[in-house]
Amino acid sequence: MSAFVRNLLQAAEEIERDSPRWLADARRAAREDFVRRGLPGPREEAWKYTSLRALETRAPRIGDAGAAGRAVDPALLDLPGCEGPRLVFVNGAFRADLSTTADLPAGVELGTLAGMIADGREAARAAFEQPLAEPGAALAQINAALATEGVWLQVADNVEVATPIRLVFAGIDAGADIAWHLRHAIRVGDGASVALVEHHVGAGPAPQIGNSFERVALGRGARLRHVRLQESAPGATLICRAELSLAAGAVVEAASLELGAGLSRRDLRLRLEGEGARADLRGAAVLRGRRHMDAQFEVRHACRDAISEVRWRGIADERARAVFGGAIVVEEGADGSDAQLSNRNLLLSPHAEIDTRPVLEIHADEVKAAHGATVGRLDERSLFYLRSRGLPEASARSMLTFAFCSDVLDGVAFEPLRAELGARLARHLPRMPGDGE
Repeated sequence: MSAFVRNLLQAAEEIERDSPRWLADARRAAREDFVRRGLPGPREEAWKYTSLRALETRAPRIGDAGAAGRAVDPALLDLPGCEGPRLVFVNGAFRADLSTTADLPAGVELGTLAGMIADGREAARAAFEQPLAEPGAALAQINAALATEGVWLQVADNVEVATPIRLVFAGIDAGADIAWHLRHAIRVGDGASVALVEHHVGAGPAPQIGNSFERVALGRGARLRHVRLQESAPGATLICRAELSLAAGAVVEAASLELGAGLSRRDLRLRLEGEGARADLRGAAVLRGRRHMDAQFEVRHACRDAISEVRWRGIADERARAVFGGAIVVEEGADGSDAQLSNRNLLLSPHAEIDTRPVLEIHADEVKAAHGATVGRLDERSLFYLRSRGLPEASARSMLTFAFCSDVLDGVAFEPLRAELGARLARHLPRMPGDGE
């Protein structure tokens, strides 16, 4: 057993002893399941292109005992175009001094999972229910064993939250290698609507591992607008899994930019459970250096007349590696489904690597579905056209690269935030010789 796994299990046993009986039982079951599975390896299809071998050589401290008092640069938490309610977690610990829940309408409950557990709330059990059976879910199970904190958001039926709620997860230097685990529970009631901005930021040279699990349930006719901006520090390892379920007529519109972390894994499982449910998922991973980003999406149509569209863009420069696995499954009886999956990738260096694996399974009739993936370089004809109009080569390349993934921003409904995300995307694009240097 590696030092990494041994540290996890030892911390899990200690947390079990301090948990309520129902939670201790759930944690024990998750821990034992993790022991049976072990860390996912290359033989498991979903982890074929992402090795966790480097983690096994580490022995991070679980949690950051000093997180509550660590100074945080205000600029790190700033996101122009997104002022309003926010919850802030630093190295996995909730920071009430940096958070604000003012100006929320009646019917919105925004707090922390630790607070719900401490209050003995029965609903908190939902965050730890439904064990994960599929291969490769071991890290989500160890999250259930170790997570003591996370976001708790409940929006009552027919409540409209006009201002986006920001969820900030900051990783700052703790002077040592640390690992933290967060577990989130979000429910949007029937006919309700809310916008969430999930912001991962980081600073400092010390390595750390963040492991989060999120469960989201949308009621009948509910609407969720979700924006994810990932700008973690280069030394960070970030593993995030989200499970979403949509009732009849529910809509989710999600846009994500993956710009940071040395190793990041995004695992999203979405199930369209009610007739007429709709999902629009779009995102881009912009990588350079030796960054590695793995995005795994699974969308299941389990009802009639549901619509889903997945658009993912990957850009890899220098020695970076981008991985995408996208699966659309139309289950038996889900007639009238409309499912589209598109993965386009751009290689900017002969040393970069992109792996893509789109999958489409159809077990129903009268279905409209399509999937596809491309990997290529910048179009030389477009580059020549821009240069013929007087643009320097570096500027022309940057413009084409930005345009390649800018349609991700179309999924952001709030114009000031969309402009800020565009500016951050432009700053993270690979620089060409002579471009601003």
